[in-house]
Amino acid sequence: MLKLAVAKDELVSYVSRQLNHLFPDGRAARRAALAPSVEEALARVERGFSSIRMKYYSDGAGGALFDPLHTDQYAAFLYLLSHAIYRAGGDLRVAAKVYALNKALHALDVYYEVELPEIFVFHHPVGTVLGRGRYANYLFVHQGCTVGSDINDRYPALGEGIIMYTGSAVFGNCAVGSNCWLSAGTQVLETDVPSGTVVFGRSPDLVIKPTRRDVIKDVFGALPARPDRLESRARRGSDAGAQRRGLLLQRTRA
Repeated sequence: MLKLAVAKDELVSYVSRQLNHLFPDGRAARRAALAPSVEEALARVERGFSSIRMKYYSDGAGGALFDPLHTDQYAAFLYLLSHAIYRAGGDLRVAAKVYALNKALHALDVYYEVELPEIFVFHHPVGTVLGRGRYANYLFVHQGCTVGSDINDRYPALGEGIIMYTGSAVFGNCAVGSNCWLSAGTQVLETDVPSGTVVFGRSPDLVIKPTRRDVIKDVFGALPARPDRLESRARRGSDAGAQRRGLLLQRTRA
């Protein structure tokens, strides 16, 4: 259940007034036209925030919180609203205005055509630009981060459970595996990054080290384990065990 700090009709009016004040082009963003997309954006807010066990996002009893005066939450909502208008085949001028409103308020550049996952967090996202990459759930993005293309317009793919610290960036045709920590200032350019790692430095001189920490557990909160993740982890553990047994057998024979 989503607990709103303001009523839905008040939120619709709030967004409408902001858009019409900032973009006085004579083509008003009317409440009736905005309302269905606001409803869809809030449904996505509820689905996403319900999986975030963080202060200000969770009420501690399984409910999700949303307050338009919490600017990180409002930045996420405005992206979701612009995307909902686009996905519904609505007025793209209004979608563009919501996108521009997000840039004006939060200095966040996520175009309405970009497909972000169901579960993500913008954490003080000033100066962040997220392009048309492929994203998975449990994406956590700080300020000044970039996901962009190479000169051939090829974008990276990011796995599940990615945290991008301040000033980190991923460019070009590459894949970042699941449960990866991109440290502050890290620049990944067309370099694949394996799962379960922390990354430092800049391509081509990246430093990649294994980590025992888990983005989903340690950043988003101790979420209930899902069967698909349990199966995946069991399979990885089985493979690792087989490799260790193979090494022991080789040493014994030697």
